[in-house]
Amino acid sequence: MITAIVLIHTERGQTASAGEALADIPDVAEVYSVTGEYDLVAVVRVKRYEQMAEVVPQRIAAVPGVARTHTLMAFQHYSRHDLEHIWGLGMESESTPTS
Repeated sequence: MITAIVLIHTERGQTASAGEALADIPDVAEVYSVTGEYDLVAVVRVKRYEQMAEVVPQRIAAVPGVARTHTLMAFQHYSRHDLEHIWGLGMESESTPTS
């Protein structure tokens, strides 16, 4: 799975409606409203790299209220949840009370 994080500037007063419209795009996995320099952050996941060329510049940029985007292509994935699962193997039986 290929992942991109898309940082989005919206037109004034358009953040909520743009966020809702972005969430309806099939390859957009998640959309967050955020503080700071950007208004929204979208997580895009596609199976083939070529699909990203359609999703970001064609579908995301075409959403009413989206002013500019900045795309970060992910190349490595780290997750505390995954690490907890790996390091916690075998721990399930220790935390289960026995009668």
